[in-house]
Amino acid sequence: MSAHAKLTSTRLLEQSHHNMPMGVADNYRYWGEENTVFVKSSEGCTITDVDGQTFVDFRLAYGPIILGYRDARVDQAVIETITERGTISGFSTELDSEVVELVKAMCPNIEKMRFANSGTEAVLSAVRTARGFTGRNKIVVVEGGFHGLYDEMMWKSDVDNWDSQSGEAPEIASFGVGIPEASREHLETVPLNDVDAIDDVFDRVGDDIAAIVLEPIMGNCGGIASSQDYMQKLRDVCNENRSLLIMDEVKTGFRVGRGGAQELYGIHADLTTYAKAIGNGYPVAAFGGRAEVMDVINADKKGVVHGGTYTANMIALSAAKATLTVLSETDVFDTINKAGADIQGVLSGVFAKHGIEHTFAGPASMFGIHFGHVVPTNYRDWKDTDSALYTEFAMNLIKHGVMLEPDSREPWFICESHENVDLVWLEGVADRALVEAIEANK
Repeated sequence: MSAHAKLTSTRLLEQSHHNMPMGVADNYRYWGEENTVFVKSSEGCTITDVDGQTFVDFRLAYGPIILGYRDARVDQAVIETITERGTISGFSTELDSEVVELVKAMCPNIEKMRFANSGTEAVLSAVRTARGFTGRNKIVVVEGGFHGLYDEMMWKSDVDNWDSQSGEAPEIASFGVGIPEASREHLETVPLNDVDAIDDVFDRVGDDIAAIVLEPIMGNCGGIASSQDYMQKLRDVCNENRSLLIMDEVKTGFRVGRGGAQELYGIHADLTTYAKAIGNGYPVAAFGGRAEVMDVINADKKGVVHGGTYTANMIALSAAKATLTVLSETDVFDTINKAGADIQGVLSGVFAKHGIEHTFAGPASMFGIHFGHVVPTNYRDWKDTDSALYTEFAMNLIKHGVMLEPDSREPWFICESHENVDLVWLEGVADRALVEAIEANK
């Protein structure tokens, strides 16, 4: 797009700098002075920016859109609720149990549940519940997983600056300043799919491990997935040690299948967190699991406290009810998976045409693309992929009308509306974007 054509977004960013840090409401929305996107409208699987360019969107707001933007089945249910009931009362409604029962019908890992407003809140509450149930402190997390923006979970393996030939593990670094060192006191970090690392951490501090927290398929690490054996190992070690297994399904829940990743693996967590696709873009989240664990949340002085002014508001729950009803009563997952597989086929053909070694990771509804000949099995493997070429390719796709996150650690998200994508057009755009990327990297 020409500089002239981007005048509106440039002006809006200049104005926004006077009102918000970085000129945006969320750090991750700032893509630089030239590339920060301001959206004017969205529909189906497309967004249109304020400069008039329309994109086929595979970012989908980091994954919440499972049906499509402005899905009439969901939006109409929300409108009716606002019109007939209002938005919030600070009391309970029948919607609370109606939504939980829809979840329980699809997810046998859930016996009782509570609501939240974001994935961060859901994870924070699940971890607190695990500590309350076990009376322990330590939480084991997996490298490359993302569990929200609260202090304890804002420590990561610094693979970006890691020398993979050093023989040393990546350093653990905070996401930024303002995060107290003390917040990592009870956090233990292990590589994905490394059984020996699990044995080691339980040998060292197993008597104080409240829970393992992981994304079975990592939504911020290119769809890299746990192996079946690794998932079974985690389930077994938690059972043996009386620790809890928490599966963070904020991204995979109601996206990779009706029962989420746990349906794919056939292994159930003690606690599970949900958000994103549960409401097709409306701000709703939840956490739940075994009844005896969840019942530690109670009014007793020794119970876990959970609450929030906007928790289970009627807008959020009416959206969740409508979305979950569509997901449970239609063949939407067949549609999504076919669309994802078809899109992968188009992209694979383009990569092969130009001799680019590539692999896909994760399910068709949420897949990562890795330039290399081996499917990564953990975050450290991602370091060996050609992420620079991918980013160049992704930025060219955006320039030509395909929206995605230009970091290969972010998956391509597929929604029901992607069944209408013109695959011939997509092939042409991908081919042009890759040729330009190859030329730039010579």
